[in-house]
Amino acid sequence: MSLVPTQRLLWLVFGAALLAAVAGPLPEFMPAWLLGLLAVGLVALGDLAACLAGARPPDVSLPPVARFTRGRMAAVKLTFANPGGLAWHMRFALGLPPAFVSRDEELRVNVPAGSSRASIDWFCTPGRRGRFKAALACVETDSRLGLWHMRTRRELPCEMRVYPNLFLGAGQLTALTLARGQGGIRVQRTIGRGREFEKLRDYLPGDSFDEIHWKATAKRNRPITKVFQVERTQELYVILDSSRLSGRLIMERGFSQTALEGYLTAALVLMLAAERQGDRFGLVAHDDLVRVFLRAGHSEAHYAACREAVLTLEPSEHTPDMAEIVRHLCTHLRRRALLFFLTDLSDPVLAEDFARHARVLSRQHLVFVCQMRALEVAPLFQGEDVASVGDVYRRLAGHLRWSELRGLSQRLKPAGVTAELLNQDTMAAELVSQYLRVKRRQAL
Repeated sequence: MSLVPTQRLLWLVFGAALLAAVAGPLPEFMPAWLLGLLAVGLVALGDLAACLAGARPPDVSLPPVARFTRGRMAAVKLTFANPGGLAWHMRFALGLPPAFVSRDEELRVNVPAGSSRASIDWFCTPGRRGRFKAALACVETDSRLGLWHMRTRRELPCEMRVYPNLFLGAGQLTALTLARGQGGIRVQRTIGRGREFEKLRDYLPGDSFDEIHWKATAKRNRPITKVFQVERTQELYVILDSSRLSGRLIMERGFSQTALEGYLTAALVLMLAAERQGDRFGLVAHDDLVRVFLRAGHSEAHYAACREAVLTLEPSEHTPDMAEIVRHLCTHLRRRALLFFLTDLSDPVLAEDFARHARVLSRQHLVFVCQMRALEVAPLFQGEDVASVGDVYRRLAGHLRWSELRGLSQRLKPAGVTAELLNQDTMAAELVSQYLRVKRRQAL
């Protein structure tokens, strides 16, 4: 605790000093100004002694865990414990990590007499995803006569978790809307008869010969038909690339973020859609090695576990080792699954390495590779007219990049790998649409 003189005390000292300066040359006024200085000093020291001997200000506490969404204002509940039941009038400020922006610099807090506990809401907006533990509470109270400020600073134990924002744009909101139904706003029929065996029944006219169960027919001495049902529970894995290329900065809704943030947002929206569709979903994150691996599951707790696993994931400085990633997936994924690679194949060497090793995965799994398309990557004669010579060169560079990615997609197609370029503003919605199309076609 520190003690600081208030403006009231400073004005009293200034008045006494001014009186001494004016009346000092006159001997007849010497007792008056000496008495004034002594009175000011005694009052200030008495008020100081009362501060030191008086009750301490209320203790401030935060909840053990506070959860936030990146870019959205939220309130932190602060509790003031006042076991003495005294009335307190305080100035309060909360020091948060640099990633947080507080709405108010300070607040006036009044704890009424007889109250053992009081609480306030501190509003702030986190600008970065991750875990943060540094919080500093600063409290200032006045002495009884208002001559001293009592200031205390104390670190508060609290873990602040900032999660990706799933509602940054209209595309993510659209994706959540799609996730609530089987196919969006229109009901669409399921194609095919299904692949999962359900039961046996007697043969009916019109049943195909390939549906007859010949062993059961021979055993029962009458035609028996197999009945199939549509597969309802499928496995989905989202594979996030957290290598050096995922640290590329992109602009979204007026502020910059890394490409990995866009991948995380799209991945969480896709897993939320899978959870609502009843499918099992898992998560993989890698750079040159697999850093996060969560086997497919289906529950709200599993979704929360996936969200917690990538909470502190940041772009690394390593280059992806596709041979190691494919070996790990082939070892741990025994059942046929739908794999979504969220990566950046702008490096030609990395693109060739991916194309070579993705053939191994596509023999057992259904593989999609999705890249975030920058705004300037587009066919040459698409979009608005150019306005300057610089726009011409930017259009040419974007067309060449688009042509390279299209060529990669054509090379991957014979291997059974689907490559897509997704807009950064609607990436989540397009991922969910691809996933729902796979379910309708029963491609798994």
